Amino acid sequence: MGWWLLDADTLARSRFVISPLAETFACLRLLHLAAPTHPGEREWLHTHLPAYRARLARDPMTGLLIRAGLGRAWIADFLTPTPRGGETFAEEVARVRAARPADARAHLTLSLAGPLPAALDRDDLPERAAALLEWVWEETVRPHWERRRRVLEADVLARTARMGLGGWAGVLDSLRPGTRWLGESRFQVNAAAYPPRDISGAELVLVPVTAQRQGWVSWEGRERYAVVYPCAGALAGQAERPVPASLGALLGPARASVLTLLDSPLSTTQLTALTGQTLGSVGRHLKVLRESALISRRRAGRSVLYSRTAAGEVLVEAARVRPD
Repeated sequence: MGWWLLDADTLARSRFVISPLAETFACLRLLHLAAPTHPGEREWLHTHLPAYRARLARDPMTGLLIRAGLGRAWIADFLTPTPRGGETFAEEVARVRAARPADARAHLTLSLAGPLPAALDRDDLPERAAALLEWVWEETVRPHWERRRRVLEADVLARTARMGLGGWAGVLDSLRPGTRWLGESRFQVNAAAYPPRDISGAELVLVPVTAQRQGWVSWEGRERYAVVYPCAGALAGQAERPVPASLGALLGPARASVLTLLDSPLSTTQLTALTGQTLGSVGRHLKVLRESALISRRRAGRSVLYSRTAAGEVLVEAARVRPD
């Protein structure tokens, strides 16, 4: 297995980061694999996969590059610069474009675990990779970035709340399959047989993406390391789910949205991030839903979590199965 050794200071300075480029690269991998994990991803692929395949058909060299970069052994490092936090997509993708051609070729050779195809022995690989990432961003991510960002922020809030209950060990254990806290300052980052790395004194960032079954690690010298992980399943697809028209007519669209999101317990802050409503509005909706016995609340550490009651479940399920 691959694991990192990190000291207490590195762990204490660890933080979550939202990265537009990481989200875009995760979407690129989803397009490449074309293997959806839930109905939301299936619909997204149905919408965008034909245009993606058409673009690569017009540019087979970039298609060859991406197949090599997402190769058999490792993702080519120059495709996934380590997020720094607070950067725009343009700033992040500029780092892909600025990669040295020789480094890009070396990274592709590593990702393929074999010789580089002769056709890829060229100097425009970083430019081609950056142009494709820009296309994926503009065509598939940017139009709904604000909604995606709210989902990512909700995941961060959920994991931050978990930290209050179980500390960093509880957070690291649950990031994605293959990650777990081993104790004795050891953090397993994947199940592969890679040599351990001592990252004591470095910056460690944790980066969520909405695409499921996605995840990778990256580093920048010995100063900055990142673990990219998929949002919790309970959060990943919820912002895409429409509110049944009949339920919206009964409760009002905004209040119905809050009720339908409670398939799993969520806090007021998480609901605010997911719905895009103000904190005050969400609080008023929760008050009415509680007084109507459609939801209940309980305290979990420092958070108050809301969930549907049996009556709320019946109401939501009836609205979902009944045609509008």
